[in-house]
Amino acid sequence: QVQLVESGGGLVQPGGSLRLSCAASGSIFSIYAMAWYRQAPGKQREMVAIISSAGSTNYPDSVKGRFIISRDNGKKMVYLQMNSLKPEDTAVYYCNMQTPRAYWGQGTQVTVSS
Repeated sequence: QVQLVESGGGLVQPGGSLRLSCAASGSIFSIYAMAWYRQAPGKQREMVAIISSAGSTNYPDSVKGRFIISRDNGKKMVYLQMNSLKPEDTAVYYCNMQTPRAYWGQGTQVTVSS
């Protein structure tokens, strides 16, 4: 079945950048929207970026102008470029495939701290 594996998380100083990657298995990747979510301690999981099968994107105000989602359907990869990182961006970041049942990766930790 479909599997999603995130990578690229780590520790970064405020104002720095990270690039997260999500590798997807399965033949249905190209027909579904893909999204990045994050979950911080004591908070609900929130969507931070979404990209349609055709490449249109959307972001919440909290990350707009700082985060960029992209996809490579040939490689079955999704990326999240995160710039101008803030301490409040600290969370576990998850890759998500927007099927009716929803598929999730295992998560990758992003910590923004001086």
